[in-house]
Amino acid sequence: MLVDLSGKTALVTGSTQGIGAAIAAGLARAGARVAVNGRSRASVDAAVDRLKGESDGAEFLAAPGDISTDEGAQQVFEAVPRADILVNNLGVFGAEAALDISDAEWRRYFEVNVLTAVRMIRRYLPGMKDGSWGRILNIASDSAFVTPAEMIHYGMSKTALLAVSRGFAKEAAGTGVTVNSVIAGPTHTGGVEDFVYELVDRALPWDEAQRKFMTEHRPQSLIQRLIEPEEIAHMVVYLSSPLASATTGGAVRVDGGYVDSIVP
Repeated sequence: MLVDLSGKTALVTGSTQGIGAAIAAGLARAGARVAVNGRSRASVDAAVDRLKGESDGAEFLAAPGDISTDEGAQQVFEAVPRADILVNNLGVFGAEAALDISDAEWRRYFEVNVLTAVRMIRRYLPGMKDGSWGRILNIASDSAFVTPAEMIHYGMSKTALLAVSRGFAKEAAGTGVTVNSVIAGPTHTGGVEDFVYELVDRALPWDEAQRKFMTEHRPQSLIQRLIEPEEIAHMVVYLSSPLASATTGGAVRVDGGYVDSIVP
């Protein structure tokens, strides 16, 4: 299957590391010019340099800005005023006992995990509609369906993101723009390694800690391992392409079979 994104500009939020960086690299390999986003100019410049070094001739742009604020979102928009592909990847997560989650934490998770996507869609969807082509992808989570007892504020935010995706898909109906969610399962990133060690013995070697985490805390996984970021990126690249023109308003799973459901 040949995916050619030549001539397309993509913006990936929260893309200096982890899943976001893997998505940025994947889109660039398919030929897109990719804008890398993070809160600080230093982190973005470092990520752009690293991605350029790992990619043969790919083009990356720096788009720093804290999109959890309207001012930061506008800063990114001014750096990249037109995008054909928008990947809303930025998110926060962490374990906290349900009764200990403060009002401020509930608001922070909604602000970062939901409203950042809304802010960016509001800025980029009109240009996509005018051009009769565009792809918007919101990186959700298996936690949208299987709310974790240890982080229900995170699960709530990812469930809300599915509604955001479906609603904006309707707003884009008939325009040539598609809007989808990507349901990422438990994925191997630096942040997840830290999270795993919050739940299992820190003295364990990583391979053993991962197995214990999957067995005790994510036993529903059918692949019985953490997903690699590149595996999420493969789905994003496909959904960003002309090949996925009939897929919109959906929640497409890259979850290792974690969600125990036939649909979506």
